[in-house]
Parts: sequence; C-alpha cells; structure tokens
Amino acid sequence: MSDKVSRRQFAKVAGLSAAAIASPLAMVEAKPAAAPRSGSSFPPGFLWGTATSSYQVEGAVEEDGRGGSIWDKFVRIPGKIEDGTNGDRAVEHYHRYKDDIALIKELGCKAYRFSVAWPRVFPDGDGKPNPRGLDFYNRLIDELLKNGIEPWLTLYHWDLPQSLQDRFGGWRSTETCKIFGDYSAYVAEHLTDRVRNVFTLNESGRFVYFGYGIGIDAPGLTLPQADVNQIRHNSALAHGLAVQAVRAHGRRGTRVGPAENIDACIPAIDTPENVRATEIALRELNAGYLNVIMTGRYTDAFLKYAGADAPKYTDAELKVIGSPVDFLGLNIYAPQHYIVASDQGAGFMPLPIPKSFPHMNSDWLRVGPETIYWVPKLAAKIWKTDAIYITENGASGEDQVTPDGKIYDTDRIMYLRNYLAQLQRATAEGVPVRGYFLWSLLDNFEWVFGLNKRFGLYHVNFDTQVRTPKLSASFYRNVIARNAAGV
Repeated sequence: MSDKVSRRQFAKVAGLSAAAIASPLAMVEAKPAAAPRSGSSFPPGFLWGTATSSYQVEGAVEEDGRGGSIWDKFVRIPGKIEDGTNGDRAVEHYHRYKDDIALIKELGCKAYRFSVAWPRVFPDGDGKPNPRGLDFYNRLIDELLKNGIEPWLTLYHWDLPQSLQDRFGGWRSTETCKIFGDYSAYVAEHLTDRVRNVFTLNESGRFVYFGYGIGIDAPGLTLPQADVNQIRHNSALAHGLAVQAVRAHGRRGTRVGPAENIDACIPAIDTPENVRATEIALRELNAGYLNVIMTGRYTDAFLKYAGADAPKYTDAELKVIGSPVDFLGLNIYAPQHYIVASDQGAGFMPLPIPKSFPHMNSDWLRVGPETIYWVPKLAAKIWKTDAIYITENGASGEDQVTPDGKIYDTDRIMYLRNYLAQLQRATAEGVPVRGYFLWSLLDNFEWVFGLNKRFGLYHVNFDTQVRTPKLSASFYRNVIARNAAGV
C-alpha cells in the first residue's frame, strides 16, 4: 500500500465504493426463510423475549405519587453520569407503554421482562402503598396479555427508595431486606393473578460492588471490603425473603428465581483439565452471591479467601437465602475470565485479557460468543438446575442514522448472530436453557453512561421520542420466526 494512502483512508475509500455499488440502500425486511437445516433450530417452545428496567425507560419520576430513588439523587452529583443526563424523562415508557408493547408484538416476542419501580409502589420503601403506582403495572400487564405477550416481572432493578438509604443505609442494613420482603409480598399478592414468573434482584454482583464498593453506581459509596461482603450477603438474604414472600402471597404455581450477571468463566482451551478448572472457577468466583443462594452455604474457599472480611451470618439466614428457586436467570454479555488449570491455589488460573481483545461500542463489552455456551452449560452442572433463562444479552453500537433515516447496525447483528449460534449449540447438547431475553427493546438511559450507549433494537430520538427500528430488529424478528440462530 502506498505511503500516501493510510489504511484508514483506504478503508474509507473502499467503503464508499461498496456503498456506491449497493446504492440506493434499503432496509431489508426479515421474512421467515425456508425451514432451518436440521440441528440449527432451538427446542420447540423456546421462549423469545426482550427486556427493559424501570428507571432506564419509564421517566415520569415525579408523577402519580412516585417517591425518590437513589438513582434520582445520584444522577445529580456532578461528574457521575458521563453525558450529564438523567432518567427523569428516559424514553417516556410510563406514557408510551402501549406503543412500546406494539413494538414487542411486531418483533414476534412472546415475553417481556420489565421491573417494578419500588418507590412507585411504596414511595418511602415501606408504610402506605401508592395505588396509582401499582395501577401503572396493572395497565402494563393487561396490555401485554391483550397482545399475547407474557409478563416476566423483576422486583428490584436498582431503584432503591431513597428513604431507605437515608434511614438505614440501604442494603447495609437487614431492615432493608425485611422491608424488601414485605414489598415483594405486596407485589406478589396484587400482580401474580396475571404474572406467572418473578425475578427477585437483578445483578447483585453489579449494584453491590459498583454502588457500595467503588462508588460508580448509586448510592456512590466506597466502603471497606468487609462491608461490601456483608452488603452482598444482605442482598442474598433479601433474595431469599422475596422467594418466600412470593411463595406465601403469590398465586399458587408462580415461579420465582434470581437474575444475576454471573462472573463469566470460559476455558481458554477446551481440554478436560481446563473445563474442570473453569467449573471450579465459576463456582468460586460467584461464591459470594449466586452459589450461596443456589446451595444455601458459603464455600470453604470463599470463607478462607475472605478471611476477616467474610460476612457475618446465622444458620437461619442461610436457610432463608437457600430457599429453593424455580429457575436461574443469567445475564450474559462478555467473558470476564479465560481459565486454565493450575496446580496452585484452588486449581484454576484466570488469564489476563489482552488490550487487543475485540469489543463492541462499550469497552467492557468484549466479544466472546462462546461465553453463552460455556456459562449455562457449567452452571446447570454446578447448581443442578433444569431451567435456565438468559435474562439479558445484547450489545451497544454506534447506531448512526443514515441519510435515508435508517440504522444499519450490522455490528450488533454480528454480535447477536454469533452469540445465538453458541446458545443453540448449548441447547442442542441438552443444556436446559428455556428462553432468551434480548437487551434491550429500546435505546434508554444506560446508567453511568447516560444516553451515550445504545443497546436497543429500536432507535430512540431522545428529543422527539420517535422510535425507529434498526436492522437488528429485522434480524431478531427473523430469528424468532424461524426459532433458529440463522447462521
């Protein structure tokens, strides 16, 4: 290549030439293709869905009696949110939910995972409930069912009532855990006549460490490791109390389980020794939350490693934490650790991740499709579950709107195609993954990144609130219609 033409310039010229040949561009509508080849489809009845969370999409933070949350306060701390935005308006799902449900139906999804905003139902976290807050979720659920979409409800997706943070230190206190149990009982009593599946807490591994350990998320605290471990234990206790509350106050047969961003471990090389080492790593690196709620005990290795920083607990608490669940929800995006066997320590060694490792628009979102094969496969073996749901998976992209008003997000399609192919590989081997919720239905308020990172199948103009389907929406619609990864 001539020194006068850089590789970047050459790529730009080549891209323009390709665009000229293909012009005019047109959004390709997904039409169900011929029946997939044998072995490329998902099991019959596989559940296809999409997901959002209350603070990220609802907006209307001061309407109909909603109380304040820790995120309402946190977003107003200068420098905490990358672009200085907040969730006050978000994408106005509170008022546009009927239109958004029509988009879910357009995709062909049979399930929608959403979260209840705790401060919308109990403005102070406890005390007198707010009927106008509950009524929104009644309307939402009724509209979903009207459109043939099954509601999957998450009790907690990070919007802790600010009152509980002020009075008890939030999740630092078991008082918050008990109040969460009462809130869970109220929601179960009033909504499980139509909601058959309930998730307890979303991503304890994230909101505990990021919120109380390193101060990146609300409430923005940086506490000692002993406190962080205790808070994580408290979140596990809250999960257990919620499970018991749903069992006691929900409709008979209501299913309940966690939704956790599991610390994802993958064998660097597929050998028996490395696979066994990865199994150990997956258990031990998730011992502080996921393993204890699935087994009712902390591992000896975890307690030894934590030492004086280990959480304080009682046998009675462990019994509550270990309350049997009906399914395991796993949020899977990127590989955290590639593992090799080791004759040192616990028998495994995490490898460093090179800076050159490919990633999506978010630096943390490394592209490792095999993650969604190995993690459910090993999780099913470790925790002996026969029902796993991928409760979140998706990718951020630049999502530029072209002059023709379209969003050709081929990077997201690449990500989804490869991940779903690996998920299909798992189900073909009998791994009990029963469903998949793509994150996310809409571009939304992406926590500390504000409105900068877009994960949606539908592009949102945050000024006009206009929703526009991206090319990935057509891709996902085709996947659902064929019940196949489409590789």
